[in-house]
Amino acid sequence: MTTFRLWPVDPYYKYVRFPRWLIYQVLLSLVLVTACNRGAHPAQTGKLAPDFTVADGTTSVQLSKYRGKVVLLNFWATWCTPCLVELPSLIQLHRDQPNLVILGVSIDEDPDAYKSFLVRRHIDFTTVRDPSESAAKLFNTEMWPETYIIDRNGYIRSKYVGATDWSDPEIRAFIKSL
Repeated sequence: MTTFRLWPVDPYYKYVRFPRWLIYQVLLSLVLVTACNRGAHPAQTGKLAPDFTVADGTTSVQLSKYRGKVVLLNFWATWCTPCLVELPSLIQLHRDQPNLVILGVSIDEDPDAYKSFLVRRHIDFTTVRDPSESAAKLFNTEMWPETYIIDRNGYIRSKYVGATDWSDPEIRAFIKSL
């Protein structure tokens, strides 16, 4: 009668051991890689926001023209599902805090689809189309939506990645404190 083994072992591998130093090296590498993730605290926080000018034929936006005002800079796209999720609360924030400058920079390529989207969704804050992503590249933006809160002196105070609930009292209090 033969016994059943769940994992058949070749006799050659019976006495082979995995080197412990290799295990420790892999674990240390994983710890270091995860420690490098800054999450929502980018290297730019506390630094002067890079200036940019974007014009799409209909609208022109130059960030430095808004010095003296708090700016919410939102990088987004019409095809981006998380962007659509946060849009209603962003529009409501604009209505509730009219002194807050909200600048939307869309990376959409199709100008007609972009314009149609703005009309359909009743977007009433300033938005400009930047299909080359020139402004987003200055901020090292890689995910959409990505939003920066910029204070009156032009310094980046906070960054939000992904769909954000702009009706959150903590976020609104932070914005008002600037």
